[in-house]
Amino acid sequence: MNAIKETHFNFPGQTAFYKGKVRDVYTINNKYLAMVVTDRISAFDVVLPEPIPYKGQVLNQIAAKFLQATADIVPNWVVTVPDPSVTIGRICEPFKVEMVIRGYLAGHAWREYSAGRRSVCGVALPEGLKENDKLPEPIITPTTKASVGHDEDISKEDILAKGIVSAEDYALLEKYTQALFKRGTEIAAKQGLILVDTKYEFGKADGTIYLIDEIHTPDSSRYFYSEGFEERQNNNEPQKQLSKEFVRKWLIENGFQGKDGQTVPEMTEEKVLSISERYIELYEQITGDKFVKPENDNVLNRVEHGVKTALEQL
Repeated sequence: MNAIKETHFNFPGQTAFYKGKVRDVYTINNKYLAMVVTDRISAFDVVLPEPIPYKGQVLNQIAAKFLQATADIVPNWVVTVPDPSVTIGRICEPFKVEMVIRGYLAGHAWREYSAGRRSVCGVALPEGLKENDKLPEPIITPTTKASVGHDEDISKEDILAKGIVSAEDYALLEKYTQALFKRGTEIAAKQGLILVDTKYEFGKADGTIYLIDEIHTPDSSRYFYSEGFEERQNNNEPQKQLSKEFVRKWLIENGFQGKDGQTVPEMTEEKVLSISERYIELYEQITGDKFVKPENDNVLNRVEHGVKTALEQL
């Protein structure tokens, strides 16, 4: 299967290389980042052994579409998208927090709530909620960005007290996060979806705050289907989700949650293809666009050529 598991390019002007969980990031002339969104897949902070064909393209193209659709709210880091799996953008100094925003009580917030806590990241939650209930209003529950291991919950008060972000900048991050979530919610609604929760990352360059990384993808966001949502809630049934939760569920069912001593279950060709098909389905449902598989099946050559051509024009 022609998937991007890893890359080892050497681009003109390349000054650094960073391999993340799913992205290979090339620094060009200390001015631009060429981000290759590989087909690696991670869950429970572990990169799984087999890449998923087209997954990188799905995430990169969703992010590109939504970054363009929100550029009137906040400037973003993108300069050009020279290949379905690549974005080239300006280098920004990232803020050391991720802005997580939640419109519904799901995932981590629900686990905290069901354990008896009525405050998440310093934000008070009312009594009497059940899993997946809509919150009175969207709440921001930031996390610290860990370079290694898990991100940690943190309150706005602690962020300001520790000087992680200045009060002036944090006020802008909050404003942008609320506005982006509102826009994302409106776009999702047109597709028959509910944007449940998501996260945004921001950086700064030349005194300006930019939206960086991916947004509103199934890896960074949780979606429910609108149709039948109320009925499922009233009947205490699980919601129909659109996220990579299906990968986590498969791993959990096969005894893997990233803990010491656990082994990733075998990823057969059939399983890999089924995950790939789900990602393509996610793409089409979220964007409303038909997914187009590139004609050039030598994916590494295609990516290298696209990036080199784009760099020549910068």
